Amino acid sequence: MIEDEELFERLRLEVDKGQEPLRIDRYLSVHMAGTSRNRIQTAADAGHIWVNGKPVANNYKVKPNDVIQVLLDHEPHDFTIQPENIPLTIVYEDADLLVVNKPAGLVVHPGHGNYEHTLLNALAWYFKDSLDINDPNIGLVHRIDKDTSGLLLIAKTPEAKTALALQFFEHTTERTYNALVWGSFKEDSGTFSGALARDTRDRTLYKVYDIEERPEAKEAVTHWRVLERFPYVTLVECRLETGRTHQIRVHMKTLGHPLFADDKYGGMEILKGLPTQKYRQYIQNCFALCPRQVLHAKTLGFTHPTTGERMFFDSEWPEDMSNLIEKWRNYEPNTLG
Repeated sequence: MIEDEELFERLRLEVDKGQEPLRIDRYLSVHMAGTSRNRIQTAADAGHIWVNGKPVANNYKVKPNDVIQVLLDHEPHDFTIQPENIPLTIVYEDADLLVVNKPAGLVVHPGHGNYEHTLLNALAWYFKDSLDINDPNIGLVHRIDKDTSGLLLIAKTPEAKTALALQFFEHTTERTYNALVWGSFKEDSGTFSGALARDTRDRTLYKVYDIEERPEAKEAVTHWRVLERFPYVTLVECRLETGRTHQIRVHMKTLGHPLFADDKYGGMEILKGLPTQKYRQYIQNCFALCPRQVLHAKTLGFTHPTTGERMFFDSEWPEDMSNLIEKWRNYEPNTLG
């Protein structure tokens, strides 16, 4: 605690000896996975980013051996991650990193009412004899939503986390998702660009905004292509050029194609098809079969932080999504409407 200012330390970092001058908001956005640059800038404006014992502005350029403190104006919640014996599906592991296939329903990081039973609790158990998952210099490099399944990358060393986080920041990773969405596309592929910011009417949601209207909105680009067409829904592949929160979910809704069963963005409504009783029951059976947004982080590509090798991973659909797609493949419109 910095008593005179009534601030509490949330995070402390010492800048590497070989660090080149870099704006502190950019530096922290690389080293604080899951925290937006805008949020860091807001903290600096409030006097909550300190270097060598003094508050600094966003344009301060970090130098070798600087000691950075991220401070709060209230005593922080105890976010110490406790080990929990939660099964992990490990796709790849070496001395520098780990790739896991996260199931739907598993929260990635404690917080917002989910302080236990998360992926990080599972990692704390897995690494309990070798690594401290509470060390902010290792761990998650990126995140996916609780009800999204698929591939996630975890760094096991500070050097690996810095190098991998920089790849995400510079958009040099390769990520594709498979999603089932409402409706049919006229084209077989396309690109959607739309800056994202929190919805002013509901802070739990995001929305596409004009940057002139909302300067804090972050540019987001999604490339999509049709994989398989069904009567009232479409299976698409989405390739991320950027990686914003809820990006695919918001972009698809903005295009008029909400993700099937996405309760936050309108996907739980019956948006296509004739409103017969049999068809409504069919859709309800589909929702029961896969009761979450139908979104899977299928592939992940990046450059290995130590060897420089380009690595690529692919994952199978989880059972709920696979069963739902098969149900749509067997759909008989003449009998259901």
